Amino acid sequence: MRRLWPLTARGTGALILAVACFIIANEVGIVELMYFGILLIAVLAASVVSLYLTRRSETVSRSLSPDAATVGRDALVTVRVGVRTALPTAPGTWRDTVPKGLTANAQGVFPALSSGLRGAERIIELSYVATGTRRGIHPLGPLQVTSKDPFGLARRTTMFGERTKVTVAPSVIDLPALSNFAGEAGGTLHTTNNQLGQGADNLIARPYVPGDSMRRIHWRATAHRDELMVRQEEQESTPEATVVMDRGVLRFSPEAMQAPGTDAGFEAAVSACVSVVTRLVHDGYGVEVIDSDGSMLAERIDGGDMTEVEGLVNHFATVTARRDEHLGKLVRVFAGVMTGPVVLIVGRFDPADADIIAPVAHHSTLPLLLAVTPVGDSLERAADLGWHTALIEPDGDLAASWSGAADRGVSHALR
Repeated sequence: MRRLWPLTARGTGALILAVACFIIANEVGIVELMYFGILLIAVLAASVVSLYLTRRSETVSRSLSPDAATVGRDALVTVRVGVRTALPTAPGTWRDTVPKGLTANAQGVFPALSSGLRGAERIIELSYVATGTRRGIHPLGPLQVTSKDPFGLARRTTMFGERTKVTVAPSVIDLPALSNFAGEAGGTLHTTNNQLGQGADNLIARPYVPGDSMRRIHWRATAHRDELMVRQEEQESTPEATVVMDRGVLRFSPEAMQAPGTDAGFEAAVSACVSVVTRLVHDGYGVEVIDSDGSMLAERIDGGDMTEVEGLVNHFATVTARRDEHLGKLVRVFAGVMTGPVVLIVGRFDPADADIIAPVAHHSTLPLLLAVTPVGDSLERAADLGWHTALIEPDGDLAASWSGAADRGVSHALR
C-alpha cells in the first residue's frame, strides 16, 4: 500500500520540533530558534527531494523454478528489477504482493546502490520461496520498494505495477505401480512374439532403422552381417489405459464450476486424476484422459513420455466442473471395445450409478473406481459388479486408496 505521508517517525519529530521552534521564537523573541527551525525544514525538504532524484526503475520481471508452482510444493521466485540512479542510495526494503493461491515471505532488504550516471541499467535480483495453496492461474505482484534518505528522515514507497501470471498446478501424489497384475494390467512395455518356427534360427532379421527398440536386435545376424539387424517377427505393443474424470457439477458443489480451487472434493478428484496418469505413463502405458461422455480432456500420452505428463498437469490447473451430467454415456464409450486398465474418478456416487456403469467393468482388464463422496453401499455394489473401488478424500491418503483398490477390490482411504 502506498504511504501518503513521506516522513518517517524521525522526520515527523524533526518537523514538530521545527514548528515548536517557530512558535517559541515568535513568543519569546529568540531569533536563533527561528534559524534552527528553518534549518530543520530545509533538511527535511532536501531529504524528500533526494529520494525523487535517485532511484528509478524501468523494468520488473519474474521467473519461477520450476516453471509452474504445485499445490503443497515450493517454487523459487526470482524477481529482476532494472534500476537506474543518479545519486548513491541507501538500503531500502522490498515486498512482493502474493495472491491467495500462494503463500510466501516475499520481503527483504533492497540493496544500496552507487551512482550510475555513466553506467547502464543495473539488474537487482531478489528471490523468495513460494508454496502453492490453491490451484489456478494467479497474478503475482506488484512489487513495492520503500527507500529512505541517508538521514532516515523521509521515505518513498514505489509500486511497480508489472504482474506475472503464475500457474499453480494440482498436487501430484506418488502412487505405487500396478505390479501385481500381468499382461495388459502389468504396466510395462511388453512384447508379443509371432515366430514362424522354433528356435532363434527360424527368425527373419532385417536391418535396424531409427526407432527400433534395442531389445529387438538379433545379435547373431548382426555379427554375421557386420551391421545392426533386428527380429522382424517380434512386434512390440504398448498397453493402453484410460482415465475417466466425471466433471458433472451435480457430483460436487456449485463452487466447482466457478473457479479452480474452490471445492475441496473437486480438488481431490483433479489431484487423483493427474496422479493416476503420472503413474500409468511412468509404468509404460499409453494413456487417454477423457470425460464421462468420452470427450478428450487431453491428447493421448505415450508410455514413458513424462514431458507430456508435465504439460497435462499444468493444463489441469484451470479445469473446472461442468453443468451437464454424462456418467450414463460412459457405457457407450466402451461398447464393443476391450482395453487395459480403466480408472474412473467421480464425486458423488450412489448405488444407482453402480448399476449404470456395471457393463464398463467387463471391457477392461482392470476397472478401478475412485469416488470422493460415495453414498450408502455404492462402492460395495460396484465391487460386486466387477469394479475395484476406493474412497478418496481431500485429506485422505490417496496412495493407500489406490494400492488398496488395485490389490483388494474394496478399500477405504486412511484418515
